[in-house]
Amino acid sequence: MNKYRLTLFGLVLSVFIYFSTIFLDLDLFEKFMDFLASLEEFEFDELIIPFLIFVAFLFIDTTRNAWKIRVENEKKNVYKAMLSSSHHILNNFIYQMDIFKLTAEDTPGFDAQVLAFYEDIISNASHQIDSLSNLSTIDEFSIRTSVMSD
Repeated sequence: MNKYRLTLFGLVLSVFIYFSTIFLDLDLFEKFMDFLASLEEFEFDELIIPFLIFVAFLFIDTTRNAWKIRVENEKKNVYKAMLSSSHHILNNFIYQMDIFKLTAEDTPGFDAQVLAFYEDIISNASHQIDSLSNLSTIDEFSIRTSVMSD
């Protein structure tokens, strides 16, 4: 209902004006036309149509920009939700891989270089996840450059 709040307000206002004109016997349209005729002496009437055209296009631009902003915000929300889910999955993977690391450390004769390589891989993956999580602008270039190796 919140989505149509202004439409509902417009409907209530319109119904109120309609019944007010009927019960109070007001001729609002004629009064508006008289007002426009009174502006004739000041030559404001030539400004009304261009002003209405300007307002119509301003309304269209404002509506389109609001829609674009809403779409961009929704894209950002989807990106952040996807990133959070990926972050969760990768952290679970890293924690599960620690079992293999502990087993490798307890295995006699296991190559220490492999363990060091494992630590580098985990550190690099964590750094890339953090880089993705801290993007200031969300676009293809920023995403790609944030995960490139240093």
